[in-house]
Amino acid sequence: MDSSKSLIDLRSVNRIYEMGGESVYALNDLTLSIDSGSYVAIMGTSGSGKSTLMNIVGCLDRPTSGTYSLDGVDILSCSDDQLAEVRNAKIGFVFQQFNLLASMTAMENVMLPMVYAGIPKAERFSRASQVLEQVGLGTRLQHRPNQLSGGQQQRVSIARALANKPSILLADEPTGALDSHTAEETMNLFNELVGRGITVILVTHDQDTADHARRIVRMRDGQIVDDSDSSSSVV
Repeated sequence: MDSSKSLIDLRSVNRIYEMGGESVYALNDLTLSIDSGSYVAIMGTSGSGKSTLMNIVGCLDRPTSGTYSLDGVDILSCSDDQLAEVRNAKIGFVFQQFNLLASMTAMENVMLPMVYAGIPKAERFSRASQVLEQVGLGTRLQHRPNQLSGGQQQRVSIARALANKPSILLADEPTGALDSHTAEETMNLFNELVGRGITVILVTHDQDTADHARRIVRMRDGQIVDDSDSSSSVV
């Protein structure tokens, strides 16, 4: 893989926390490149560093040392305001807990990131309707979270993540709160998004979920111990 052309390129990244007078390496000399349009699962037990890696890839945290280039931008040289701009423009986040606002409709929840991004009201309505239609909720625009199933709420959260047209979707245990059938539907939706050219990176401890990805990165003690194509990916 030619890392110089990769969408995401981390080189010799360390993330060190000081705990009780000791230095704890959450990431230890980690190097990882991900091309545009990839579908990658990051696996590992608790404490393996996968969530720390996700936070750094998502520009929610910074490495202690090393380099990180995101779509040609040197992330370590960015100010906090510049990092926020990168997140808003390039990255959508999906979480295990849907983090929807109970008082808002599906439309209003999806429009919220666009309000922060300064998108005009008419475009917010148009774009929110479009992404909710894309995730199969075109008839649920005015429903509030308590009127939606768990799978439908997750679809709203995915639509919200897509609202600002990101090139990267980061999903942290996206099927953890779903039953097996709904989890399968969610993973099929991710596969459709990859087909549209979006780069999907998910953190999971579940092998069935990871098998939907086309590449599986396994972590232990802050390092990558295996990086290979998924043998049973659903394409």
